[in-house]
Amino acid sequence: MVAGLRSPISIAGKAQRRYPLAERMQRYAVPGVSIAVVDGGRIAWARGFGVTTAGGAELVTPTTAFPGSSISKAITATATLRLVDEGRLALDTDVNTYLRSWKVPENEFTASQKVTLRRLLSHGAGTNVHAWKSYALGDAVPTLPQILDGVPPANTDPIRVEAVPGTAFRYSGGGVEIEQLALQDVTGEAFEALMQRLVLAPLGMRDSRFAARLPPALRGHSATAHDGEGVPIADRVHPELAADGLWTTPSDLLRWAIDIAAARAGKSSHLLKPATASAMLTVQQAPAGLGPFLHGNGRTLRFGHEGSDDGYHSEVVYFPESGQGAAIMTNGAGGQLIIREILFSIAAEYGWPDYAPETIPAFDADAATLTRVIGMYEAPYDGMTVRITVTRGEGGLIIAVPLLGIRSEAVFTSRDTLVLLDSGDTLSVVDAGAALKLGPLVLPRR
Repeated sequence: MVAGLRSPISIAGKAQRRYPLAERMQRYAVPGVSIAVVDGGRIAWARGFGVTTAGGAELVTPTTAFPGSSISKAITATATLRLVDEGRLALDTDVNTYLRSWKVPENEFTASQKVTLRRLLSHGAGTNVHAWKSYALGDAVPTLPQILDGVPPANTDPIRVEAVPGTAFRYSGGGVEIEQLALQDVTGEAFEALMQRLVLAPLGMRDSRFAARLPPALRGHSATAHDGEGVPIADRVHPELAADGLWTTPSDLLRWAIDIAAARAGKSSHLLKPATASAMLTVQQAPAGLGPFLHGNGRTLRFGHEGSDDGYHSEVVYFPESGQGAAIMTNGAGGQLIIREILFSIAAEYGWPDYAPETIPAFDADAATLTRVIGMYEAPYDGMTVRITVTRGEGGLIIAVPLLGIRSEAVFTSRDTLVLLDSGDTLSVVDAGAALKLGPLVLPRR
C-alpha cells in the first residue's frame, strides 16, 4: 500500500519514524480500514484492511459500507446546488421563502439579516446544535419537524438562530437540517429518494444510500462501530439525514470529489455547472465553501470533509488542481488518528502539493527532565475524572489519557512543553512537574 504510516509530527534533524498499518490499527483498536486513492483525476486503487467486526472473519473490502457521518453535509450541499442550477432554489433568498411545513423562527438576530441557503451551506447562518446524539434501536425516533423544534422524542435542543446570520462561522448540524427541509418542501420528494436522483445515481455511487439506519441493501456487508477498546458498539439510528445519514464507501466519495473538480474546471460533469462548482469550492465563511471545507490556494487548494460518529471516523481529501486525493473510512473510535497518519503517508508517496507533517525543533531532554513528569495526574472534569499517566518509553515518554482514547509517544520540545507524536497535541509542565496542563485543564499529580 504505502511505505509506512507517518506521525503528524516530525522532529527536526531526525529521521521520521514509519509504522506498519497493521501495527497502528492494533494500537488504536481499529479493526477495519477502507482506503481509496486518486491520482491524475482517476481512482488509482481501493483496498480494505482488517475486519468488519472485531473477532469476526468478514474482511473489509472496497465495497464495505461505512457511515459517512458529517461528510453527508457536503453531499447534501451538492443536491442543493443542483436545484440552484435548475432555478428552483436561490442561494441568497430568505430560506423561509422555500419552507412550507415549518419556518425558521424570527428573533432579534434575524431582524436585519436572514437565514439563506448560502449561509446554511457554509455554517454562517448563526444556527445552533453542533452535532447529534443518535438513538438506540427500538427507541422512538423523531420526525424532522420534531428535530427542528426540539420536542420529544428529539434529544437535542430546538434549532434556532443564535447569532446574526452572515457574521461568523458557527458549525451547525442543525442548520443542515433546515436545508434538508427546504429540499423536501420545494421538491415534494422524500429526502432519500431525492439524494438518489440528484447525486448518488448520476455518479454511479452504487454502494451509497441515505438512511437513518443501515439500509437493507447494504446490511449484508457493512462495518460495525467499535469503542476505544475495540469492543463492538450496537447499531444506532441517525434520523438527521442531511447532516448525518449517508452510508458509503471511499471509492464512492472520490467519485463525488472527482466530478466536483471536473465541473469547476469546465469539464464534463454529471452534477453542477462550472460557475456553481467554482462557488462551491470558494470560501464563503472561512474555512467553509458551499458544503466542503477548504484549505490552501492555487495548486495547494484542497477540499473535503471529515465525519465522526460513535465508533466511526472518515475523511475525504481532494486537490482539484493536481487531481490527487484520498478517502479513508474506519470502524473504531481511534480512527481519527490513524486517518491522519495514512493521509500523511499517501501524500508523501504520491507527491501531493501539500499535506506534510509539522516539523518541531529537537530538544534533548536529560534523564532528570524526563523523570520529573513521570507519574499519574487527574482532575474532575464535566462530571468525570480525567486521568493522564506518564511512563518511560523506548524513545522518551508514553502519555496515556484513557478517557480520550489516547496512548502516544511524547517528546519534549522545550523544558516545559511536551508534544504527543500521534496527535500533535501539547502538554505543559506546571509547577516543576507537580501538574500538567492539557488545553484549559490543569491536572495535579496524584
